[in-house]
Amino acid sequence: MKKVLVLGGGIGGIETAIALRKEGFYVELVSERDFVYIYPISIWIPTGEINLPDATLPIIEVAKKYGFHFIQDKVVSISGKENKVVLENSGEKTDFDYLVIALGQTKLKHKGIEYTLSICGSPEEALEIRKRLQELVDKGYGKIAFGFGGNPKAPESVRGGPVFEVLFNVHNYLKRLGIRDNFDLTFFAPMPKPGQRLGEKALKMMDMMFQNMRIEKITGKKIKEFVEDGVILEDDTKIKSDLTIFTPAGDGHPVIKASDLPQTEAGFLKIEESCQVLDHENIYAVGDVASIEGPQWRAKQGHLAEVMGRITANNIAVKEGLKEGRIESYKPHINIMCLMDMGNGGGLAYRSDTKAVLIPLPVVGHWMKKAWGLYYKLSKTGKIPRLPGM
Repeated sequence: MKKVLVLGGGIGGIETAIALRKEGFYVELVSERDFVYIYPISIWIPTGEINLPDATLPIIEVAKKYGFHFIQDKVVSISGKENKVVLENSGEKTDFDYLVIALGQTKLKHKGIEYTLSICGSPEEALEIRKRLQELVDKGYGKIAFGFGGNPKAPESVRGGPVFEVLFNVHNYLKRLGIRDNFDLTFFAPMPKPGQRLGEKALKMMDMMFQNMRIEKITGKKIKEFVEDGVILEDDTKIKSDLTIFTPAGDGHPVIKASDLPQTEAGFLKIEESCQVLDHENIYAVGDVASIEGPQWRAKQGHLAEVMGRITANNIAVKEGLKEGRIESYKPHINIMCLMDMGNGGGLAYRSDTKAVLIPLPVVGHWMKKAWGLYYKLSKTGKIPRLPGM
């Protein structure tokens, strides 16, 4: 039985391990954390709607269900030339036939970034946002700035959706408490039209929401630096803030940047359509760690990472002659699909080559996202079947 080593225990890595087991491979999965952090539902941690354990899934539960071996350890280095992975505690690993890299990405380091907190960062950051928000609620007033940045070297690595979701959830949270009028909420981004990937109609709808919620919008100005009490923009104007929630664009993982593997200027792995890393027959990359090619509006999302994991498992199985079929490509699966939660409802955003829509889902949208979170946990532990296309 051929052995596959999967690096990374996020949404993409977990789905890859499951898919590889279904194809009959012996699988080892390495993750620094002993749980999957379910980022799409972590947006409710800051407002106290859920607690941290609610947004996690123990990897060992998934491993027991599907029969892969879990190693909790940190990846120190990867060498494609030597076909070697070095782990912090377990040392060198060379006893694998295939390697799948799903380590994710890091974030660009803006000047003064230590004065910000990101909903797309570590679980500890989400808890710190919750703590800082509660301090302002206890005080009864405050100024909160929400924003996200871009990476010109990797435009597809922007993380805007979760920032919008936290912004809208905070607005409705403060409204329920009866203190919304005591808070100034500001959204900022360096690009002229943040959210443009969703299409012009979606942008107009978002602008209406900002107006109706009395959220100030400052866009098209580059960020000069973050300071303790706000954000300094390129024209030296300042957004005053008691709490700055900011998600930088993605940057290449440091282990990848230090490796001998083919990578982009930003440090993302170069891959074939089959998810195979260029010039390496037995190495594949899944999710945020990889550079994806496609339309200008493309974006890295969890559902694409899962698709890439299943495609990788299929392609390795076909290559090994374990099944008949063809080598598949991730490119036909590129789209933007997001169930955006707003605290009191939601909206379904979808973008493809032929369609760009944002469908309002008052009230029911919030509960649909709650249901997705439950579905994710139950389906990954095999308690309910995975729905086609999800």
